[in-house]
Amino acid sequence: MKGRRNPFVAREGIPFLIAALVVSVACWQLFGWKAAIVPTIIFAWFLLVFRDPRRVIPAVPLGVVSPVDGTVVEVSLTDKGALNGDAHKIFIRVDSLGTYTARCPVEGKIMDFRDAIADTAAAGARSGLWVRTDEQDDVVLQLHKNRIGLVPLAFLGYGERVGQGQRCAYLRLSRLAEVQLPINGRPLVKEGQRVSAGVDVLAKLPHP
Repeated sequence: MKGRRNPFVAREGIPFLIAALVVSVACWQLFGWKAAIVPTIIFAWFLLVFRDPRRVIPAVPLGVVSPVDGTVVEVSLTDKGALNGDAHKIFIRVDSLGTYTARCPVEGKIMDFRDAIADTAAAGARSGLWVRTDEQDDVVLQLHKNRIGLVPLAFLGYGERVGQGQRCAYLRLSRLAEVQLPINGRPLVKEGQRVSAGVDVLAKLPHP
């Protein structure tokens, strides 16, 4: 996946689209256009679910961009962050018809949670995408409330460099995205604000 551009839909959804299209055409040919209505609707629904449009990523040094399309539902502080205890937390309710692919909030190196977990980390929070910037700031993306048991699928590995706004994982119908950033960072969004994946800036990291 790295270094390649997706078509309008995520590659994971292409088999579903092909299957729905084949069934729609077959029903039309064998039974007439009325029989093709339902599979055509399913095909259109798959297009919406798996949509992954290209985005123009803004050049925002030290910016933390939104990983998903959705609405900010909470901006808060916590002393039980995934890494270092105190952290800002930004929760985004994922738009069910938004992009199927999550984008990385910052540029940096993908780290492994097993390498360095603080004792203050919450027991159930030691997972997700952990990116360490060149300025040694840690940003964590976690996805919650997965529909029908599907878990998100990352397609970048530990130790790889990732760009700000780069595609990093399939959401797989997750309903909530959580971004954690250093306590001395500065959130720029508020509850109720709409954000677009890879485009809107959620926060700024502390380094000048």
